[in-house]
Amino acid sequence: MNQSKSLTRGLFILKEIMLSEKPLTASFLCQKLDIDKSTMSRLLTALMKEEFIEYLDSSKEIILSDFMRKITQQDSREKIVEKTNKILDEVFYITQEASYIGILDNNAVLYLNQVDKSNRVIKTRDAIGSHAPLHTNGFGKVLMAFGKVDMTSLDLKKYTSNTITSVTKLQKEIDLVRQRGYAIGSEEHEFGLKSIAAPYFNNKNEFIGAIGISGLSVRLDEGILHQYGQKIFKLLN
Repeated sequence: MNQSKSLTRGLFILKEIMLSEKPLTASFLCQKLDIDKSTMSRLLTALMKEEFIEYLDSSKEIILSDFMRKITQQDSREKIVEKTNKILDEVFYITQEASYIGILDNNAVLYLNQVDKSNRVIKTRDAIGSHAPLHTNGFGKVLMAFGKVDMTSLDLKKYTSNTITSVTKLQKEIDLVRQRGYAIGSEEHEFGLKSIAAPYFNNKNEFIGAIGISGLSVRLDEGILHQYGQKIFKLLN
């Protein structure tokens, strides 16, 4: 097999593995790409040697290597930030509160971006790149309601007297989030801070993350939170 053809086939294999939501086997790839077993074996060995792919644990199922996962994950996150910049601006302007995009990362909220164009002396801290427990804020509740999260695996640590630490109570809260389309966090992680968030879907109707605001409790009473929740939900839909 000439070098150009090998490279092309190797890239086809890598593309299939990258696009798959589950581990693949060599036999599946042979059938899908019409490549014989011996050639497939050589190509997979080469891709593994260069650390593009690896076997899942001790099985014969093939996944992207940790190195490749980090690259594709970073690229995906940068695209999310790029596509939601304008939306965060709009959320800020309709609420005059710091707006955020949060995604699910290792059973926690990861804040990818933040917009705060206010002239206030006291602002919420820069949260870009930081994590927060899922059960303590509006963003995490949206991620639990519309993402894939096993609530029984969460450490429902108590941070304030408002923190939900019961799986049963948390499930009721998540059911409510699904019904009304937005979630509220009321001083459940820190006293003095509240949040409101709604689900963000891409143009393929795939759930991406939570978009919303966080601000001081003195400015965000329950009525205002629900008002903003409805506005953000409407903006995202």
